[in-house]
Amino acid sequence: MKRLVILGGGESGVGTAILGKKKGYDVFVSDYGKIKENYKEVLINNGIAWEEEKHTEELILNADLVMKSPGIPEKKSTIVIKLVEKGIPVISEIEFAAPFTKALTIGITGSNGKTTTTMLTYHLLKSAGLNVALGGNIGKSFAWQVADDKYDNYVLELSSFQLDGILDFKPHIAIITNISPDHLDRYDYKYENYIASKFRITMNQTEDDYLIYDADDEAISEWLKNNKTKAQLIPFSLTKTFELGAFIKEKTMEVNIINEEEFTMETETMALEGKHNMKNAMAATSVAKLMKIRNATIRESLSNFQGVEHRLEKVLKIQNVQYINDSKATNVNATFFALDSMNTPTVWIVGGVDKGNDYNELMSLVREKVKAIICLGVDNKKIIDMFGNVVDIMIEVNTMEDAVKMAQRLSEKGDTVLLSPACASFDLFENYEDRGNQFKQAVKHL
Repeated sequence: MKRLVILGGGESGVGTAILGKKKGYDVFVSDYGKIKENYKEVLINNGIAWEEEKHTEELILNADLVMKSPGIPEKKSTIVIKLVEKGIPVISEIEFAAPFTKALTIGITGSNGKTTTTMLTYHLLKSAGLNVALGGNIGKSFAWQVADDKYDNYVLELSSFQLDGILDFKPHIAIITNISPDHLDRYDYKYENYIASKFRITMNQTEDDYLIYDADDEAISEWLKNNKTKAQLIPFSLTKTFELGAFIKEKTMEVNIINEEEFTMETETMALEGKHNMKNAMAATSVAKLMKIRNATIRESLSNFQGVEHRLEKVLKIQNVQYINDSKATNVNATFFALDSMNTPTVWIVGGVDKGNDYNELMSLVREKVKAIICLGVDNKKIIDMFGNVVDIMIEVNTMEDAVKMAQRLSEKGDTVLLSPACASFDLFENYEDRGNQFKQAVKHL
């Protein structure tokens, strides 16, 4: 019996444990932190051995295979370093689960937009009546769903950390929404390493598979110029047109896919707003066309899609001031999209744990659109240095309640209050969801 050790007792870890047990592995789960009670219960009920708040080497270094949670950095974790030195394969949940399903997989990665694109793709396929599940970085664990074996199709949001742990996994359809510097602390502060990580999504694809990509994105175009993929390429763009691909022409989205009837739709009739969302819609529609979904069904789904929580989510309008929760914007590129889509004077709530941000990219948008900045973070020096002389009002606060009350004071009729932090949330909040929920709560209490 092969021994499967799982590092991390969260959603992906417990899902992998369930699947591993079902497939006859001797399974052991080890978490350096605490395992949540609901996950402990699942492990106990399934007779799976586990430990928490430690990694016991003699129970781990005897593994035949290790599945590592994406949150564990391989270069800083002592136990992972020892496993690699011993030559024991350390893989991701996606790599472990994929061989156990015959379902068609759609893998979506990118620095920004991947959650919206994943949710929209899932919405398009589900609305068309396909037997489809959502997994990867969002929703229920892919491995857990594979263990239940109920689905013919999977739409998977894939982070670079999950892609780092694949060897043979290949999605039938891959999407790269865009690439901009992010998580560079995990990639030796080398942008090219991070770019290479994203492109692992296509490394095992064949001539029968598809890679859908943003043809406007510099990093993607550069990689495709210098590297080869066997997959059939389907570009999308806001500025170029293609015989095969997706583009916007005079406020109409057009999608042309091999041997399929051309798809067109007026952009004004789509539920999602903003240029970045046009790109997300083009990518998702390209998948729908490859899956032979009827044009009428695609149009209906694009016009009724509800969007993603914490991503440019309209919370409330109070005294004609619109409050928008974009807590999921944890890097500069995501905040760029948010500010770019603002059409009214904006009070911007920004700050958190800086991941080596270069705020220069936002300068022209801040000059044009932002009337006041509220810094919500432990260390706001970089933001103050960059924008202190650009906006009239700059204020520091350290609770969400204070940030929202201050924003109300600084805003006037017709303005927008935008929470788009451009930073991680761990200085004052559990995660970006907690930050977004606190924002919504504070707005509702105004």
